[in-house]
Amino acid sequence: MIAKTFDTDHHKIHIDASRLLPAVPKTIAAMSEPMVSHDCVAFYLLSEEVSKSVKVVQSGQGADEILAGYDWYPPLANVAREQTTEAYAKVFFDRSHEDVLAIFSPDYGIDVDASREYARVHQAAPGADTAVDAALRLDTQVMLVDDPVKRVDNMTMAWGLEARVPFLDHDFVDLAAACPPELKLASNGKGVLKDASRALLPSEVIDRTKGYFPVPGIRHLHGEVLDMVRDALSNDAARSRGLYRPETVNALLAAPNETRTTLGSNALWQLAVLEMWLQSMEG
Repeated sequence: MIAKTFDTDHHKIHIDASRLLPAVPKTIAAMSEPMVSHDCVAFYLLSEEVSKSVKVVQSGQGADEILAGYDWYPPLANVAREQTTEAYAKVFFDRSHEDVLAIFSPDYGIDVDASREYARVHQAAPGADTAVDAALRLDTQVMLVDDPVKRVDNMTMAWGLEARVPFLDHDFVDLAAACPPELKLASNGKGVLKDASRALLPSEVIDRTKGYFPVPGIRHLHGEVLDMVRDALSNDAARSRGLYRPETVNALLAAPNETRTTLGSNALWQLAVLEMWLQSMEG
Protein backbone atom coordinates (compact mmCIF):
# COMPACT_ATOMS: atom_id res chain seq x y z
CA MET A 1 0.00 0.00 0.00
CA ILE A 2 2.77 2.44 0.92
CA ALA A 3 4.75 1.50 -2.20
CA LYS A 4 1.74 2.20 -4.40
CA THR A 5 0.90 5.46 -2.62
CA PHE A 6 4.41 6.92 -2.84
CA ASP A 7 5.69 5.02 -5.91
CA THR A 8 8.60 3.57 -3.94
CA ASP A 9 10.50 0.34 -4.43
CA HIS A 10 9.16 -2.39 -2.15
CA HIS A 11 11.17 -5.47 -1.21
CA LYS A 12 9.59 -8.41 0.55
CA ILE A 13 12.15 -10.59 2.29
CA HIS A 14 11.25 -14.23 2.90
CA ILE A 15 13.45 -16.06 5.37
CA ASP A 16 12.95 -19.81 5.31
CA ALA A 17 12.22 -21.53 8.63
CA SER A 18 15.24 -23.79 8.10
CA ARG A 19 17.50 -20.81 8.81
CA LEU A 20 16.14 -20.35 12.35
CA LEU A 21 18.12 -23.06 14.14
CA PRO A 22 21.61 -22.14 12.81
CA ALA A 23 20.90 -18.47 13.56
CA VAL A 24 20.13 -18.97 17.26
CA PRO A 25 23.73 -19.44 18.56
CA LYS A 26 24.99 -16.69 16.24
CA THR A 27 22.29 -14.34 17.51
CA ILE A 28 23.17 -15.07 21.12
CA ALA A 29 26.87 -14.57 20.43
CA ALA A 30 26.03 -11.11 19.02
CA MET A 31 24.31 -10.05 22.26
CA SER A 32 26.20 -7.71 24.57
CA GLU A 33 24.06 -9.13 27.40
CA PRO A 34 21.24 -11.71 27.63
CA MET A 35 18.30 -10.50 25.52
CA VAL A 36 15.23 -12.65 25.96
CA SER A 37 12.86 -11.12 23.42
CA HIS A 38 11.54 -13.60 20.85
CA ASP A 39 12.38 -11.28 17.97
CA CYS A 40 16.17 -11.09 18.45
CA VAL A 41 16.84 -13.88 15.98
CA ALA A 42 14.42 -12.30 13.50
CA PHE A 43 16.27 -8.98 13.68
CA TYR A 44 19.54 -10.86 13.23
CA LEU A 45 18.32 -12.64 10.08
CA LEU A 46 16.65 -9.51 8.74
CA SER A 47 19.84 -7.52 9.24
CA GLU A 48 21.81 -10.18 7.40
CA GLU A 49 19.57 -9.86 4.36
CA VAL A 50 19.24 -6.08 4.39
CA SER A 51 23.00 -5.58 4.79
CA LYS A 52 23.50 -7.19 1.37
CA SER A 53 22.02 -4.14 -0.35
CA VAL A 54 22.14 -1.16 2.04
CA LYS A 55 24.33 0.01 4.92
CA VAL A 56 22.00 2.39 6.77
CA VAL A 57 18.36 1.82 7.71
CA GLN A 58 15.70 3.68 9.65
CA SER A 59 13.91 2.01 12.54
CA GLY A 60 10.73 2.95 14.39
CA GLN A 61 12.21 2.11 17.79
CA GLY A 62 10.97 4.34 20.58
CA ALA A 63 7.63 5.54 19.22
CA ASP A 64 5.63 3.24 21.49
CA GLU A 65 7.58 4.18 24.61
CA ILE A 66 7.48 7.95 24.19
CA LEU A 67 3.95 8.13 22.74
CA ALA A 68 2.15 5.43 24.79
CA GLY A 69 1.61 2.89 22.05
CA TYR A 70 1.71 -0.27 24.17
CA ASP A 71 -1.31 -1.89 25.77
CA TRP A 72 0.03 -1.59 29.33
CA TYR A 73 -0.40 2.20 29.35
CA PRO A 74 -4.22 2.58 29.14
CA PRO A 75 -4.78 0.63 32.42
CA LEU A 76 -2.70 3.30 34.18
CA ALA A 77 -4.86 6.19 32.98
CA ASN A 78 -7.04 6.39 36.09
CA VAL A 79 -4.52 5.12 38.64
CA ALA A 80 -3.62 7.39 41.56
CA ARG A 81 -0.11 8.79 41.23
CA GLU A 82 1.08 7.07 44.43
CA GLN A 83 -0.15 3.70 43.13
CA THR A 84 1.88 3.87 39.91
CA THR A 85 4.37 1.05 40.53
CA GLU A 86 1.79 -1.35 41.95
CA ALA A 87 -0.40 -0.92 38.86
CA TYR A 88 2.59 -0.92 36.48
CA ALA A 89 3.90 -4.19 37.93
CA LYS A 90 0.57 -5.93 37.28
CA VAL A 91 0.55 -5.10 33.57
CA PHE A 92 4.28 -5.12 32.76
CA PHE A 93 6.52 -7.10 35.15
CA ASP A 94 7.51 -10.51 33.77
CA ARG A 95 7.27 -12.23 37.15
CA SER A 96 7.06 -11.60 40.87
CA HIS A 97 10.06 -11.68 43.18
CA GLU A 98 8.76 -15.00 44.51
CA ASP A 99 8.79 -16.38 40.97
CA VAL A 100 12.42 -15.27 40.56
CA LEU A 101 13.39 -17.00 43.80
CA ALA A 102 11.69 -20.16 42.55
CA ILE A 103 13.91 -20.20 39.45
CA PHE A 104 17.36 -19.71 40.95
CA SER A 105 19.27 -21.71 43.51
CA PRO A 106 19.06 -20.34 47.07
CA ASP A 107 22.67 -19.12 46.90
CA TYR A 108 21.64 -16.60 44.25
CA GLY A 109 18.48 -15.31 45.93
CA ILE A 110 18.18 -12.04 47.81
CA ASP A 111 15.51 -11.06 50.30
CA VAL A 112 14.69 -7.64 48.87
CA ASP A 113 12.64 -7.23 45.67
CA ALA A 114 15.27 -5.07 43.99
CA SER A 115 13.45 -4.79 40.66
CA ARG A 116 10.24 -3.45 42.16
CA GLU A 117 12.17 -1.09 44.44
CA TYR A 118 14.11 0.27 41.47
CA ALA A 119 10.89 0.94 39.58
CA ARG A 120 9.24 2.46 42.65
CA VAL A 121 12.06 4.93 43.32
CA HIS A 122 12.26 5.93 39.65
CA GLN A 123 8.52 6.34 39.24
CA ALA A 124 8.07 8.14 42.57
CA ALA A 125 10.58 10.86 41.69
CA PRO A 126 9.15 14.34 41.04
CA GLY A 127 8.60 15.60 37.51
CA ALA A 128 5.84 13.24 36.35
CA ASP A 129 2.33 14.39 37.22
CA THR A 130 0.41 11.20 36.44
CA ALA A 131 0.88 7.44 36.63
CA VAL A 132 1.07 7.29 32.83
CA ASP A 133 3.79 9.95 32.77
CA ALA A 134 5.77 8.12 35.46
CA ALA A 135 5.52 4.85 33.51
CA LEU A 136 6.50 6.50 30.24
CA ARG A 137 9.48 8.16 31.90
CA LEU A 138 10.84 4.84 33.20
CA ASP A 139 10.18 3.10 29.90
CA THR A 140 11.81 5.89 27.87
CA GLN A 141 14.85 6.46 30.05
CA VAL A 142 15.59 2.88 31.11
CA MET A 143 13.57 0.09 29.47
CA LEU A 144 13.81 1.48 25.94
CA VAL A 145 17.54 2.11 26.14
CA ASP A 146 18.43 -1.24 27.71
CA ASP A 147 16.08 -3.46 25.70
CA PRO A 148 14.70 -2.66 22.22
CA VAL A 149 17.29 -0.06 21.22
CA LYS A 150 20.20 -2.18 22.43
CA ARG A 151 18.63 -5.28 20.88
CA VAL A 152 18.31 -3.76 17.41
CA ASP A 153 21.73 -2.12 17.68
CA ASN A 154 23.41 -5.44 18.53
CA MET A 155 21.65 -7.35 15.76
CA THR A 156 22.25 -4.75 13.05
CA MET A 157 25.87 -4.13 14.00
CA ALA A 158 26.51 -7.88 13.82
CA TRP A 159 26.18 -7.36 10.05
CA GLY A 160 27.77 -3.90 9.81
CA LEU A 161 24.36 -2.29 9.39
CA GLU A 162 23.69 1.15 10.88
CA ALA A 163 20.17 1.62 12.28
CA ARG A 164 18.93 5.18 12.77
CA VAL A 165 16.03 5.94 15.15
CA PRO A 166 14.30 9.20 14.15
CA PHE A 167 11.62 8.90 16.85
CA LEU A 168 14.41 9.25 19.42
CA ASP A 169 15.62 12.61 18.16
CA HIS A 170 16.08 14.57 21.40
CA ASP A 171 13.87 17.47 20.33
CA PHE A 172 11.06 15.09 19.41
CA VAL A 173 11.39 13.21 22.71
CA ASP A 174 11.28 16.49 24.64
CA LEU A 175 8.14 17.52 22.78
CA ALA A 176 6.48 14.14 23.37
CA ALA A 177 7.30 14.25 27.09
CA ALA A 178 5.52 17.61 27.38
CA CYS A 179 2.41 16.29 25.61
CA PRO A 180 -0.55 15.53 27.94
CA PRO A 181 -0.91 11.75 28.45
CA GLU A 182 -4.53 11.68 27.25
CA LEU A 183 -3.41 12.88 23.81
CA LYS A 184 -0.87 10.07 23.63
CA LEU A 185 -3.35 7.42 24.81
CA ALA A 186 -5.98 8.50 22.24
CA SER A 187 -6.84 6.28 19.26
CA ASN A 188 -5.57 3.15 21.05
CA GLY A 189 -2.16 4.72 21.61
CA LYS A 190 0.11 7.20 19.83
CA GLY A 191 -2.99 9.30 19.16
CA VAL A 192 -1.15 12.58 18.65
CA LEU A 193 1.24 10.95 16.15
CA LYS A 194 -1.65 9.33 14.28
CA ASP A 195 -3.47 12.66 14.01
CA ALA A 196 -0.34 14.41 12.79
CA SER A 197 0.12 11.72 10.13
CA ARG A 198 -3.35 11.78 8.58
CA ALA A 199 -2.43 14.35 5.97
CA LEU A 200 0.53 12.22 4.90
CA LEU A 201 -0.40 8.54 5.15
CA PRO A 202 -3.37 6.37 4.10
CA SER A 203 -5.82 5.88 6.99
CA GLU A 204 -5.61 2.11 6.44
CA VAL A 205 -1.99 2.27 7.58
CA ILE A 206 -2.60 4.59 10.53
CA ASP A 207 -5.63 2.75 11.91
CA ARG A 208 -4.57 -0.83 11.31
CA THR A 209 -4.22 -3.24 14.22
CA LYS A 210 -0.89 -2.89 15.97
CA GLY A 211 1.56 -5.43 14.60
CA TYR A 212 4.64 -7.13 16.02
CA PHE A 213 7.58 -9.23 14.88
CA PRO A 214 6.64 -12.84 15.64
CA VAL A 215 9.00 -15.79 15.56
CA PRO A 216 6.70 -18.83 15.87
CA GLY A 217 9.56 -21.31 16.20
CA ILE A 218 10.70 -19.60 19.40
CA ARG A 219 7.39 -18.44 20.78
CA HIS A 220 6.23 -22.07 20.60
CA LEU A 221 9.25 -24.27 21.24
CA HIS A 222 9.38 -27.62 19.49
CA GLY A 223 11.64 -29.83 17.40
CA GLU A 224 15.30 -28.96 17.03
CA VAL A 225 15.01 -25.56 18.73
CA LEU A 226 13.51 -27.24 21.81
CA ASP A 227 16.30 -29.83 21.67
CA MET A 228 18.84 -26.97 21.69
CA VAL A 229 17.11 -25.38 24.68
CA ARG A 230 16.96 -28.69 26.55
CA ASP A 231 20.66 -29.35 25.94
CA ALA A 232 21.67 -25.84 27.05
CA LEU A 233 19.84 -26.17 30.36
CA SER A 234 20.94 -29.73 31.14
CA ASN A 235 24.49 -30.04 29.84
CA ASP A 236 27.62 -30.15 32.00
CA ALA A 237 28.16 -26.38 31.87
CA ALA A 238 24.66 -25.66 33.16
CA ARG A 239 24.83 -28.33 35.87
CA SER A 240 28.24 -27.23 37.13
CA ARG A 241 27.10 -23.61 37.27
CA GLY A 242 24.34 -24.53 39.72
CA LEU A 243 22.44 -21.35 38.94
CA TYR A 244 18.95 -22.81 38.63
CA ARG A 245 16.72 -25.01 40.76
CA PRO A 246 16.63 -28.40 38.95
CA GLU A 247 12.95 -28.89 39.76
CA THR A 248 12.05 -25.60 38.08
CA VAL A 249 14.04 -26.39 34.95
CA ASN A 250 12.55 -29.89 34.78
CA ALA A 251 9.01 -28.53 35.12
CA LEU A 252 9.55 -26.00 32.33
CA LEU A 253 11.08 -28.62 30.03
CA ALA A 254 8.17 -30.99 30.72
CA ALA A 255 5.70 -28.35 29.50
CA PRO A 256 7.84 -26.06 27.33
CA ASN A 257 5.07 -23.77 26.09
CA GLU A 258 2.73 -23.50 29.04
CA THR A 259 4.44 -20.97 31.31
CA ARG A 260 4.04 -17.45 29.94
CA THR A 261 5.05 -14.10 31.36
CA THR A 262 2.68 -11.15 31.86
CA LEU A 263 3.28 -10.01 28.26
CA GLY A 264 3.03 -13.52 26.83
CA SER A 265 6.69 -14.42 26.46
CA ASN A 266 7.87 -18.01 26.76
CA ALA A 267 9.43 -18.39 30.23
CA LEU A 268 11.52 -21.40 29.19
CA TRP A 269 13.03 -19.47 26.29
CA GLN A 270 14.02 -16.64 28.63
CA LEU A 271 15.86 -19.04 30.92
CA ALA A 272 17.51 -20.76 27.95
CA VAL A 273 18.78 -17.49 26.51
CA LEU A 274 20.42 -16.62 29.82
CA GLU A 275 22.18 -19.98 29.95
CA MET A 276 23.15 -20.06 26.26
CA TRP A 277 24.56 -16.52 26.57
CA LEU A 278 26.63 -17.52 29.61
CA GLN A 279 27.94 -20.55 27.72
CA SER A 280 28.78 -18.42 24.68
CA MET A 281 30.84 -16.13 26.89
CA GLU A 282 32.70 -19.10 28.35
CA GLY A 283 33.41 -20.50 24.89
